Amino acid sequence: MKAIEIQQYGAPEVLRAGERPDPQPGAGELLIRVWASGVNRPDVLQRMGHYPVPPGASDIPGLEVAGDIIGGDAQAMAQAGFKLGDRVCALVAGGGYAQLCVAPVGQCLPIPRGLNDIEAASLPETFFTVWSNVFDRGRLQAGETFLVQGGTSGIGVTAIQMAKAMGATVIATAGTDDKVKACRELGADHAINYKTQDFVEETKKLTGGKGVDVILDMVAGAYVAREVECLAEDGRLVIIAIQGGTKSEFNAGLVLRRRLTITGSTLRPRPVGFKADIAAALKRNVWPLIEARKIKPIIHSTFPAEDAARAHALMESNQHIGKIVLTW
Repeated sequence: MKAIEIQQYGAPEVLRAGERPDPQPGAGELLIRVWASGVNRPDVLQRMGHYPVPPGASDIPGLEVAGDIIGGDAQAMAQAGFKLGDRVCALVAGGGYAQLCVAPVGQCLPIPRGLNDIEAASLPETFFTVWSNVFDRGRLQAGETFLVQGGTSGIGVTAIQMAKAMGATVIATAGTDDKVKACRELGADHAINYKTQDFVEETKKLTGGKGVDVILDMVAGAYVAREVECLAEDGRLVIIAIQGGTKSEFNAGLVLRRRLTITGSTLRPRPVGFKADIAAALKRNVWPLIEARKIKPIIHSTFPAEDAARAHALMESNQHIGKIVLTW
């Protein structure tokens, strides 16, 4: 099969098209003929040597795919309600930048009606991440107020739409006026340009001084102290990336007085059963909203797989709004 390999750690140009032996599905796994592969920030970190591959996972980058089932564990396939030829999208621990990919059956979902392979490939990584962190860990409820940092990232566009569809008031931050506008068009009730406005002060104004109930943060570092100031009583801060660094200092007194929760997670190393539970929750709660077009995949760009280096360069430029997808 054709695949995109990391020749050595470094800049986007280290990504090269190559050939690998076809993967062989094991017990509880499906073999997927991949037509589209999502590009995500962890892929960039892996390429740079900052995101180790979990034990047993493929060293080929790529965490989400869409395509057709062409083989695998027949019993597991039948128990999950799949059959050969079914169109699925899947979350994988690696190996997504390839023509063939194996995925645990519990991490596979039927492609929502009306979506093509490119749209479907943009779903798993961000939808699994947002559901697990915003709704499971963050316990966001209808009627609460939600702040998402980086509202036009792949995670951001998913979080805005999903939180809004679930009945929350949504505030998003973005780095340009065009991106602020895009956040509003996606459904955010309010959007803040963090380069020209102080998001702490703006959030306090927008909430009448109360603060927000849940924050989804991909920055960490110095942002944590500012986000603690933004939280309402019993508020929850969920950290899912550390683009701003691993060290944070914050007012612990506020944490005590307001009964705040600071938590975080990484999805890639979690066990298959954990991810299968998220898949089941998405199929039950979110897939109907996608099929009703109340939540839409937001695709910024597609690239032929052999142009993966250009896709990574675009992601690093932070000029995109929504997802970047490779096609095979």
